[in-house]
Amino acid sequence: MNVNDVKFDQNGLVPAIVQDFYTGEVLTLAYMNRESLEITIKEGKTCFYSRSRACLWRKGETSGNFQHVVSITADCDNDALVVKVVKDGPACHTGCESCFFNPLYLDDNSPEQPFSMDELYELIMGRKIDQKEGSYTTYLFNKGKEKILKKVGEECTEVVIGAMKDSREETIYEISDLAYHLLVLMAEMGISLDDIRTELASRHVVDKKIKQETMR
Repeated sequence: MNVNDVKFDQNGLVPAIVQDFYTGEVLTLAYMNRESLEITIKEGKTCFYSRSRACLWRKGETSGNFQHVVSITADCDNDALVVKVVKDGPACHTGCESCFFNPLYLDDNSPEQPFSMDELYELIMGRKIDQKEGSYTTYLFNKGKEKILKKVGEECTEVVIGAMKDSREETIYEISDLAYHLLVLMAEMGISLDDIRTELASRHVVDKKIKQETMR
């Protein structure tokens, strides 16, 4: 199919669900008209139509948080789109990775969702934006980076001690504490999990190239 097959509504718009290519997380719901969809396809970066401002807007043009398009898929009626992207930074203007972070309903009998580091990071970012009284995470953000760095240092030491004692259980426990405090530090400094993934991926590419060179 092509752009001509997309069914725009009476206002010339089609809803576009933007999804993280790596995690599958829904990042935002925006709208596109024919022109913004064509720009998105041509440039490989998301471009939307703002209903409130009645104009086109390219995601990241002011924040630098561009969304690089991997694929665009229409639904069975061709009147809604799913856009999978690799993002340069948070999708939400609040600084959260996704625009969807306000729980409305949860079935008490629903099965437990598998743990996700991305969801933990979102929770931490939520505490930074909407600080909840009595929350340890809120406490750390209020104390500032110096306190957060102190805790990271303390947890690093605890990991070393646990490993030196050859205690698997204690080491796992302390690594978990360290991971949490590192996520708090990342949130404080505006570093996302995607930033870390990108850095690690770049090292993998370099290692792969070096291996290929040595095999010649």
